[in-house]
Amino acid sequence: MCVSQAMILLDITIVNVALPSIQRELGVSPSNLLWVVGAYTLVLAALILVGGSLGDRIGRKRVFMTGLVIFTLASAACALAPDDPQLIASRAVQGVGGAAMAALTLSILVDAFPPERRTAAIGTWAAVGGLGFGLGPVLGGVLIRLFSWSAIFWVNVPIGVACLVLTLFGVRESRDPDARPLDIPGAVLAGAGLFVLTFGLIESNRRPWTSTTVVGSLVAAVVLLTLFVVREQRAATPMVPLGLLRERRFASANVVFALLYVSLAGMFFFVTLYYQNVRGWSALKTGASWILLNVLFLGASMRVGRLAPRFGGRRLIGCGCLFAAAGMFVLTPLARDTPFWVAAIGYTVLGLGYGLAVPLVSSEAMGDVPPALAGTGSGILNTSRQIGASVGLAVLGSIGVGLAGHAWSNRVPNLPHPVQAEARTLRQSVGGAQANVVAKRIGPEATRPAVDSFLIGYHAAMLAGGVALVIAGGFAFVGLRPAPARAPTVAVEAQPG
Repeated sequence: MCVSQAMILLDITIVNVALPSIQRELGVSPSNLLWVVGAYTLVLAALILVGGSLGDRIGRKRVFMTGLVIFTLASAACALAPDDPQLIASRAVQGVGGAAMAALTLSILVDAFPPERRTAAIGTWAAVGGLGFGLGPVLGGVLIRLFSWSAIFWVNVPIGVACLVLTLFGVRESRDPDARPLDIPGAVLAGAGLFVLTFGLIESNRRPWTSTTVVGSLVAAVVLLTLFVVREQRAATPMVPLGLLRERRFASANVVFALLYVSLAGMFFFVTLYYQNVRGWSALKTGASWILLNVLFLGASMRVGRLAPRFGGRRLIGCGCLFAAAGMFVLTPLARDTPFWVAAIGYTVLGLGYGLAVPLVSSEAMGDVPPALAGTGSGILNTSRQIGASVGLAVLGSIGVGLAGHAWSNRVPNLPHPVQAEARTLRQSVGGAQANVVAKRIGPEATRPAVDSFLIGYHAAMLAGGVALVIAGGFAFVGLRPAPARAPTVAVEAQPG
């Protein structure tokens, strides 16, 4: 379970550092680059509750191993993808396997260890997962430098095979004899609604907001998600018991978790493009620069459990969100020649903030959840995190790429007249910080306006991410006030992926 969790979290950060290499070698537009990240997290969000339900009903080991095989084969398919549509499709299949794995690692651990050893086992699982998350950028940078972007997917294959052998011989089968029937219509409605919502937001990068595609997608999302709510109200065994969402602390914790990952996903995406495409850093140097963020996160997350009894989980989560917001605001105004020590301050404060907030959200969320629904509540919380990462990336990507393209359109009239017509077709390249592509197409005099246009979008997206964290802090301080009649359940999660 530790190996699988480390691989899942490794795959999140290792892909981020490879985005500019994938962009250059496959000629990927900013919209499709968002899908390279979003396809995985979106499918993960849509299916993680389904994976948990299937494991409880037909066997956790069986479903986990099936997910592991799917994830490993899809990783190989990603590495062999000749173009971005096949890469995106393979990433979506990776999400199917990841959902089965992520939904069941804790369930398998709880079954494998007696209560007196369970806390230590879960702590080890969380620490190894956090290590995978932290090593991802550095390992990705090394692999890209030595080989190519495909190596970041090939690395999952030997890890997956080793994990499969360990699971085959080291994990016993378990299931829940009282597991509820799977709510298939609810799962379909939720997955379809999230997909068309994300699709509409990402398509707004290259189409007008008033276009049939964008408007139709957003309207379809509203209809499908409304039908999902209606279905869950009437279903005998709903996938998401709506009564849980009426619990103030549980609902607020889900909002906080989603907003935390809205910002984190956007930060990784745009900061990677900034340092590799604008500043010309290598993938290895970019990945190594994130060590500071990860060290602060791991250091704070390992100690926050001791601080919670003294200061209160709600206050630590709220302060953590505000620290993280401050870090985002420091990273927001980066320009073409800003020294790295400015970003280092932002990374430090951001890592500290996430280290304070993330590990305690689970315990605060589960405080009002009945014991019989603890597994469902944990699954909903994990789903909120993945929804925040996928939909949030689409939102911030729409803001950043859209404003960069608008700024570029305003600069086109200042370019030499013979190149203006072709310059108007390069909005997507500008939004993806590909000033080198723009310069090759229409001349080196376009480099500076292309970079300046990207930075306008970058600043807006990062600012939006910081605002999201301020809102998360408000929800934490107000919405996570303890319920007077119930004692909180301790269940600390210690990794950000």
